[in-house]
Amino acid sequence: MKAKTLSYEVKTFGCQMNVHDSQRLSGLLEDAGYVPAAVGTDADILVFNTCAVRENADNKLYGNLGQLVERKAENPDFQIAVGGCLAQKDKDTIVAKAPWVDVVFGTHNIGSLPALLERARANREAQVEIIEALETFPSDLPTKRESTYSALVSISVGCNNTCTFCIVPSLRGKERDRRPGEILSEIKALVAEGVIEITLLGQNVNTYGVEFGDKGAFAKLLRACGEIEGLERVRFTSPHPAAFTDDVIDAMAETDNVMPQLHMPLQSGSDRVLKEMRRSYRSEKYLGILDRVREAIPDAAISTDIIVGFPGETEEDFQETLRVVREAKFAIAYTFQYSKRPGTPAAELPNQLPKEIVQDRYERLLELVNEIAWQENKKQIGKTVQVLIGDSEGRKDEQTNRLTGRAKDNRLVHIDWVATDFPRPGDLVEVEVVDAKPYFLIAKAGEQPKLKRTIAGDAYDRLQAQSCAVPEPSKQQVGVISLNVAVKPSHE
Repeated sequence: MKAKTLSYEVKTFGCQMNVHDSQRLSGLLEDAGYVPAAVGTDADILVFNTCAVRENADNKLYGNLGQLVERKAENPDFQIAVGGCLAQKDKDTIVAKAPWVDVVFGTHNIGSLPALLERARANREAQVEIIEALETFPSDLPTKRESTYSALVSISVGCNNTCTFCIVPSLRGKERDRRPGEILSEIKALVAEGVIEITLLGQNVNTYGVEFGDKGAFAKLLRACGEIEGLERVRFTSPHPAAFTDDVIDAMAETDNVMPQLHMPLQSGSDRVLKEMRRSYRSEKYLGILDRVREAIPDAAISTDIIVGFPGETEEDFQETLRVVREAKFAIAYTFQYSKRPGTPAAELPNQLPKEIVQDRYERLLELVNEIAWQENKKQIGKTVQVLIGDSEGRKDEQTNRLTGRAKDNRLVHIDWVATDFPRPGDLVEVEVVDAKPYFLIAKAGEQPKLKRTIAGDAYDRLQAQSCAVPEPSKQQVGVISLNVAVKPSHE
């Protein structure tokens, strides 16, 4: 009798680095013969790719695992795997707290997942494998992307910084850089598949090259991306203000396909708090970087991360953050309440703030950043913007008659579409912005909008044709669930 083909689902928590890891996990599982679970059905294998940055990460994971006890009891062949940063941090604790888990693997050995699942199935006992150092750069692993037009490309992993609030370096290790030739080869291969937008990923992208001794390597990489035919858009996340140099600004300004968008984490506007955080820059340096970026790229949209309630933060410190926010005029600000993480220096600092004070400051900050974002978005009204129609975003909303995509500066754009010629996901269209909200723009396409059909749209058409030619169960998409991804960059 033919063996049953097992299905899988990957649930993703956290940052874009985790999303990329989940794409690799999906690729590995499909290479091993597993198939994506059909929508609305229970997978035979459920993989949690976890995050450990926020305080509630543990509660979120164990809450999810607790809901699976009954399902596991009813079907002992159902397998649960836990990987990612929380797995790297907690190691054997996960199986101790949730003995129904079958596999635990860390950030450095995602390639081991298929073998660990097979071993757990054969031995009928949990398999825990956590290694402390990276053996194979994870981008060497197969990848299953959700998008036909956009891809994440890892240029480095790990981080050499020692921010007191951050647990990432202890979980991802020291920075490891890929060689430029490997990165460019991967990008060219992606373009050949129909990808027209790539995002370069690293915990700290602008220190790329430190491992092989080239401080200018990141700027050179951006310029090299500009020479790849068919590559329409290049983005990157996240840089660190302390290492952000003018050669990168020049490369952004002078490379046509590098988008006018910059994510630059601030964390705090108080120089005293920045020192306590071990962030090796101060507010004036930070604002000076933004000034130089806007001088070179006037239409650049700048986003940031901000933490409120760091231990010892005073009202005066918080007011300094508000001052910097007003001066910076962020298009988007991702705001976080300080989260005490065991194992970080900040967790041992005195003067941990009461929840009510942190909440009050968070709400005041959120009100300010939303108002500024709205004002910045209003400046786009009347402008013509080029929008890349997205995969899930790009589907027409039957109620509003709108399509959705991203402008060059990464602003979300909803398009009132009246033309009969519809763009495909991955196509580019020029539209006029007619209204603005704090989180998105509204644009209008005329009866004959300027529409550029791309290789990405062609790839989407081919994929749709292939889907129509196979039985219904095989038409389901990869089961990667991304939580907090749209609002959380790769380095906090």
